[in-house]
Amino acid sequence: MSPMSAARSGRRSGTLCFVESPVQLLNVLEWAHRAESTDKTDRITLVVLSPTDPMTRGQLRRMADLARDEGHTVRWEEARGGTTAPFHTIGGLAGALRKAARIVIGDPFSRYVQLLLTITRAAELVVVDDGTATMEFVSQLARGERLVRWHRRGGRPGPRDILFAPVSAAARRRLTPDSTRRTVEVFSAMPIDSIPDGVRVTRNEFTWTRARFGPPRMTKGADLVGTSLVETGVVDPDRYLEAVRALARTHGATRYFAHRRESSDKLHRLATEIGLEVVRPDLPLELIARRGPIGRTILSFPSTVVHTLPLALAGTEVRVAVCDIDPAWLTENASPRAQGFLAGVTGTARDVHRLASVAPAV
Repeated sequence: MSPMSAARSGRRSGTLCFVESPVQLLNVLEWAHRAESTDKTDRITLVVLSPTDPMTRGQLRRMADLARDEGHTVRWEEARGGTTAPFHTIGGLAGALRKAARIVIGDPFSRYVQLLLTITRAAELVVVDDGTATMEFVSQLARGERLVRWHRRGGRPGPRDILFAPVSAAARRRLTPDSTRRTVEVFSAMPIDSIPDGVRVTRNEFTWTRARFGPPRMTKGADLVGTSLVETGVVDPDRYLEAVRALARTHGATRYFAHRRESSDKLHRLATEIGLEVVRPDLPLELIARRGPIGRTILSFPSTVVHTLPLALAGTEVRVAVCDIDPAWLTENASPRAQGFLAGVTGTARDVHRLASVAPAV
């Protein structure tokens, strides 16, 4: 039965994907590319729950154009455009949520996504990578814990957390496989050890990215990849700048690819105090690196890219190197879980060169 016939007969059909970041959208394209090769998909509608910050919106616009080029339907929602925006967005999506046979999400920790999951009755749920958070999500699901982002663990729940707890608990139940009615797939490039019973893990090899872009032209020097660990309150800003200075000096890096969440003040200091050329990418770094030009060495702190860039750049001579986070760089408010989690991100990365933690002079 075709998807259209199924819809007319009252059966659920079609795939509805929800993304809030450029990386999530990229990984939906990777999932769809793999699904199409195994004849698993019918109609894909990609819903962008747009954030407010300009850099993320710009990258999402570019990624949405790539999705349309692939033949997918894109629905852009100003999901945060005012107090009433969430009500309009959820109300407008309710019908599609109830009809969809498959739901694909990029951030199971998102309150927006958790609320949407309470509406759907789709028989198939797919979680695509949202970076290192995917590792923590799968571990928490396996242990039956409430869904909390790794850098917030150890703190007391706030009033909003308590108010939203029933919705979060319902979403967690929806993301737990049911042997008779519901399947859950995790599509990921991240290392996942603790797999919950019934969850199917599919490896993301970045085949779509490699097929569409590159191989890149390489420059002689090194490039640095930025991180939002300062913005999330994990790493002290002065310690971070000194670590970047030491890495740039040691490896001859001149360019700094900014994370979309990095503050303008911090980026200004990197440019004026260290002399780095700050690049604000208009696409996820996996695509930027694959298109080139890119340095022969890419330097990074523990982050998603130490897992994804080796896959995206497979077959090239680009070397990815990761520098550990020194415990002395952590803020006093950092989660007790932070150091162990970051060490795990580095330790489980494959095909990367591991650097000793630099010792910034402060």
